Amino acid sequence: MSNPQVESSQIHELAHKTMASAHLQEAYRSSTLRLYEHRLDAIAVVPGFDRLRDRARELKREVIEHLDYYLEQFAQSVERNGGSVHWAATGEEACRIIVSIAQRASATEVVKAKTMVGEEIELNHALDAAGIRGVETDLGEFIVQLAQERPAHIIAPAIHKTRGDVADLFAAQVDPNRTEQPERLTSIARRALREMFRKAGMGLSGANFAVAETGTVVTVENEGNIRLCTTAPRVHVVLMGIEKVIPRFRDLAVFLRLLGRSGTGQKLTSYTSLLTGPRRPGEDGREEMHVVLVDNGRIATLADARMREALYCIRCGACLNACPVYRKIGGHAYGWVYSGPIGALITPQFAGLDHTRELPFASSLCGACREVCPVRINIPDLLLHLRSKVQEETKEPKKPKDSLVTERTSIRLWGWAMKRPRIYVLGARMARWAQRRLPGNSRQQGWIRNLAMYPLSRWTTGRDLPELAPKPFRER
Repeated sequence: MSNPQVESSQIHELAHKTMASAHLQEAYRSSTLRLYEHRLDAIAVVPGFDRLRDRARELKREVIEHLDYYLEQFAQSVERNGGSVHWAATGEEACRIIVSIAQRASATEVVKAKTMVGEEIELNHALDAAGIRGVETDLGEFIVQLAQERPAHIIAPAIHKTRGDVADLFAAQVDPNRTEQPERLTSIARRALREMFRKAGMGLSGANFAVAETGTVVTVENEGNIRLCTTAPRVHVVLMGIEKVIPRFRDLAVFLRLLGRSGTGQKLTSYTSLLTGPRRPGEDGREEMHVVLVDNGRIATLADARMREALYCIRCGACLNACPVYRKIGGHAYGWVYSGPIGALITPQFAGLDHTRELPFASSLCGACREVCPVRINIPDLLLHLRSKVQEETKEPKKPKDSLVTERTSIRLWGWAMKRPRIYVLGARMARWAQRRLPGNSRQQGWIRNLAMYPLSRWTTGRDLPELAPKPFRER
């Protein structure tokens, strides 16, 4: 189950690089804040939005608790509609199946819609190794592919790129006539991709939802590229994690009302496609439809009664936009394709704790992720559970001796003071006296931005520290 491509052990190094870049800090701050505010506006006009969330959570619980039944029902429905179903226990097996389908179709180019599972299993590398060109057609994924990077966000892969970054990238690799006008940049990408849709022998997409009752694969998008990927080529392959199944067609309305609002702040995305088998006589579209159902660590997560709640995720990205840690350290610091609070949960499940022991600790446990999750996943509690597992199952990296001494001494001093109320009160008064004498540039709007005194300086290197209240609660 472990994946050598996971680089989560480098989270501290990568986080510091992101925090040291004013360019990246502004890109993450502005984009996540905009998406977060759009969500607030979108849900404010929906009566009973929290009841919708409760219903969605109950539906996901129903599926995950009876996943074998609904997967079998879905597979039978797909085959009844003329499609083919393939089961893949690992990412490597899924890649072999997809490469085999492409080779049978004599496809030398594959147009790909955005799929996080495709990123997870390193599908592009497998296609390249087989001499097949995989082309990302989602604009954000197209940009990331040109830059040879991983997605930095679940729904906005190029969230870390500014308009100038994209202009430089396109000028270097697509069109030498540099422009920063969004309309012209989009036009450049469209011209490059239209030819690929015409030539490609196979199209590949993910699935936002898969209806067990009818065998329908549901995709949502704003660009129209998924519709072209799933209808223009002769062969269409759906790549999906086994947790994407929902029970009945009528349940789809619940999730569609939640997904767009939670992810981008839209009532509904521009395109919602319902794909039920290959084309029928007299219709246009794909001649073959293949569905590849991927495990790759999901069954192991299902087996852990405490962690299976993580499989409720519908990949809306809302928890990333709300997370103060993600906003500061960015998506690439998490070291794999899934970032933010949900990445800190599912990456250890899919890739193994040995490679990812730092991720459960990359959280302030403030609960913002839980507040915005459309299916109410209790992410903070699950992270605490994972922290316990990390301590029990993995070896802690050796720390410098002086670091260990400082850490243990600080904790002992804190514990000693907490047991002695008079000492604690005196210490708090001294701290308030000291903070009033900090330089002006170290304090801004109720926050301490910079401390020179070690070891407190270690905290303010990457975080702000709230000022102590002028009048403590005890005196009030």
